[in-house]
Parts: sequence; structure tokens; C-alpha cells
Amino acid sequence: MAARKVATAADARALVEERGLAHVKVAVTDIDGVLRGKYMSREKFFSALDGGFGFCDVVLGWDSNDQLYDNVDYTGWHTAYPDAPVTVAVETCRDVPMEGDMLLFLGDFAGPAEAICPRGLLKRVIERARGMGYEPSAAFEYEFFLFDETPHSIREKGYRDLRPITPGFFGYSMLRSSVWAEFYRELLDVAERMDFPIEGLHTETGPGVLEAAITVDKALEAADKATLFKSFTKIVAQRNNLMATFMAKWSPDWPGQSGHLHLSLKGTDGKPAFHDKGEEHAISRTMRHFIGGQQKLMPELLAMVAPSVNAYTRLIPGFWAPTSASWGVENRTTALRAIPGSAKSQRVEYRVAAADGNPYLVMAAALASGLWGIENEVEPEAACKGSAYDRTFPPRLQLPRTLFEAARRLRKSKPARALFGDAFVDHYAATREWEEREFRKHVTDWELARYFEII
Repeated sequence: MAARKVATAADARALVEERGLAHVKVAVTDIDGVLRGKYMSREKFFSALDGGFGFCDVVLGWDSNDQLYDNVDYTGWHTAYPDAPVTVAVETCRDVPMEGDMLLFLGDFAGPAEAICPRGLLKRVIERARGMGYEPSAAFEYEFFLFDETPHSIREKGYRDLRPITPGFFGYSMLRSSVWAEFYRELLDVAERMDFPIEGLHTETGPGVLEAAITVDKALEAADKATLFKSFTKIVAQRNNLMATFMAKWSPDWPGQSGHLHLSLKGTDGKPAFHDKGEEHAISRTMRHFIGGQQKLMPELLAMVAPSVNAYTRLIPGFWAPTSASWGVENRTTALRAIPGSAKSQRVEYRVAAADGNPYLVMAAALASGLWGIENEVEPEAACKGSAYDRTFPPRLQLPRTLFEAARRLRKSKPARALFGDAFVDHYAATREWEEREFRKHVTDWELARYFEII
């Protein structure tokens, strides 16, 4: 049986036995979208298929640097970090090409932890869509930089003077992709074998920067694919003595790295809900209200799609990233790009998201706000024509300028609480406030250069 044919617990058992595996890999995602997992013995895995298994809930109570939050209620020293129940999502079974016959399964937190589990949150948003008569489809595209460095060398250099794999600009370069053909080929092969197929891979503008577009799928599956893509791109790179980064912006000299999300809806009849050939640009009433909801709630939900301090250095004029909750038709200067086309291809591109976002939370925010717009028949502002950077937008469309401001906007958002629940909003907002507080403990190179001598 092929790994991607696994649909039931019985299928999973049969495949593990067929391959004679003594262990499999299981993983969950933390709040930041980092895969956290382990090898699990066959006996333990078979037991988990029936009754789930326990995973230390600290992975929902620490940051991306394994530092413990001191400002959340769900878990902490006050609860003594017990195990949280996890169920195996057997349908996520994948081959792990670099480990022979090894299999990987994703899991979902259950019990009280389900309320703040990123994958669980997206599943609830998708159920909301289905309750409204829609099936969402989506696809992520990511920009990432590749460096001729290792985890040891970047630390020895203090993250300075890093060497990208190629110099110069060279966007869409056949020269660069052909010289590095072996790496491209391996990444494309791993993506195919692990079922996050890449439909487009090319150099972007900048030294060592690539862009990959992941093939469209149903919303949950698309987020799974994006999560696996980010992790295994890093794995393929490091196995080749290279490093990939998905930081929103690693250098002030180059544009930031996007994690754009393309979204569309189908109705219960299977027909695309965003296309109406009788309307301007074929934008249906449903699509218009979907855009309206995304636009109106974007300032309140920005912390979910721009989750790091670094992400806000990307949202500046002139660097291919939006600076306001704007929208336009085929406009790459706006936060929302309506892409007209055939009934099959018509969609909305959620361009505000950066590469460092947790795919499950980015999808949840973009989808839930659109559904909210449909439910409330929210009309979008007038579409932006020309450069959004040359426009002055009203305060209601201005995006938060810092992570702390974005976290406070999320915490106070009544729609966010209605869409995601108090438990998630309170926990997630606290984690972003923590992240900003951690940043403020440090003295930057800019501060030293500016103030050390002259002040």
C-alpha cells in the first residue's frame, strides 16, 4: 500500500506491518508552526491509533526558542506541564524519502488543548465554511533564501557576513537553476514523494532567493503541505550543507520573504462560488463579500499572519509588501489581489502574509475573515488602481506597525473571539506579547552604532 492511500487506522497498521517498521515518526505543530515530533515504537503507535497518545503540552507553552511563556493560562509551571492528548491523523501518512521505508504521521491536540491547537483551529474554520455550504481550496507560495552555510557556521559568524548560494539579482534565472540543478531536482523529488508537489520553482530577485508555488488542494491538506514544505526544504538544504531561511526579512538590503496564500470556494453543487461572468471582472457577490470581510478584519487579525517582530520590517513601502488593508484587481501592491480568470482559476491572493507565518493560522485568519464577510455581506472599499504605496488610506485600513500593537488589536477583537474562541485569542495574543517582550530585552547593532559614541 502507498503511504498516501492510508485512510483508516487499519490501513496504517497494515502498512507499518507490511514494511516491517519497528518505529514511525509522529509530529504536531506548535504555536509558531514548527513541527515537533519523535520516533514512536510500533507497539506504542498501534496503541495510539486506538486511543491517542500523550505529548508534553510544553510545546504549546514555549516559544520557537524553547523559552517558557510566563503569561499564559493554559499551561506553565502552575500546571506542571502535563501531557496533552493527541490523536493521530492517519490520512496525513507520508513516506520520508531520506529514511528508507520510514513513515511520518501528523497529529492533532485533543481535549482542552484542542482550543489552541493550530491545526485544530483551522479544522473548525473549515467546518464553519462547510456549514455555510462551501468547500475551500487553497495553495501557498513561499519565498526563501538559501545560504552556503551550516547551523554551526552561522552561529560562529554571529549571523553576520553570511554567504548566499548565488550573488546578484537574477530573477527567473535559467543560469542559476541549471547550475544548482541537483539541489532543485532533489527538492522537487522530495516534494513529489511526500505529496506537497511544487508546481513552480524559480529564482527570485536577490542573492540566493527562490520562490516555490505548492499545488492547490483542499484547505486543510494545503496547510499540511505548506507545513511539510517549510520543514523539509530546510532538511534537504541542511543535508546538502546549505541553509534555508523563511524569516520575513533577513536583510535590510533585500525585499522580505512572502508566504502568499491563494483561496477560493466551491458551493455544495461543486461549482466555483467566486466567478460570475455577468459581473465586472467576473467577481461574484460572494467573492466581493469575501474580500470585504478579509479587508475589514485584516488589521485585527494581522498578528496571526505576521507573527514575529521581524515580520513588521517587511511591511514597508516599495518592497513588494502591503502597508494597508487594501485590495485591487491584479494589483501586486495591495494586501489582497483579486485574480480574475476562468471559473476554475478565479481566486483571492492574501498577500499580506510573510514566509514566517504558521500555515494553519494564516489559513484560518484568511478564510475565517472571508467567511465572516459573506455572513455579514461586507462590501469592500473601492478597489485600488495603480500603486497602493502612492495612496493614503483611512485609519480603519491601516495595519498595526508592531507585533505588540497587532497582538493588542487581536486581543480586543470581538470578531476574532467569535470566530476562534476566547481560549485561542487569549493564548495566542499572550504569546505574541511575549515575543515582543523578548525582543525588547536585546540591544541591536543599530542601537550600538547610533548611540554608543555620540549620545
